[in-house]
Amino acid sequence: MPSFEPNKRHLRELSIYFFNLKKSAAEAHRLLVETYGEVAFSERSCREWWKKFKNGEFDVEDKERSGRPKVYEDAELKALLNEDSCQTQKELAFIIHFDLHQ
Repeated sequence: MPSFEPNKRHLRELSIYFFNLKKSAAEAHRLLVETYGEVAFSERSCREWWKKFKNGEFDVEDKERSGRPKVYEDAELKALLNEDSCQTQKELAFIIHFDLHQ
């Protein structure tokens, strides 16, 4: 049976559900980690979403950010894999995330 791996939107929508059930951010985080493991966002992120929900902000879409985001081409990803072909998607995502924030 294939396992479901949630995206950010799914986790945020679940967070609204837990918020409406009057769960704390910590309890919601625990439930998300229990269900999805490492894929779940951090307890700090849960607390940040709870602040938004308490202020009536329930939009789960990412907000536009200033500046143009870096677009990685297939050639750049291939070069990263050529450096170390054993890298996982999470490791590549970390490298790309770190590179974007420098």
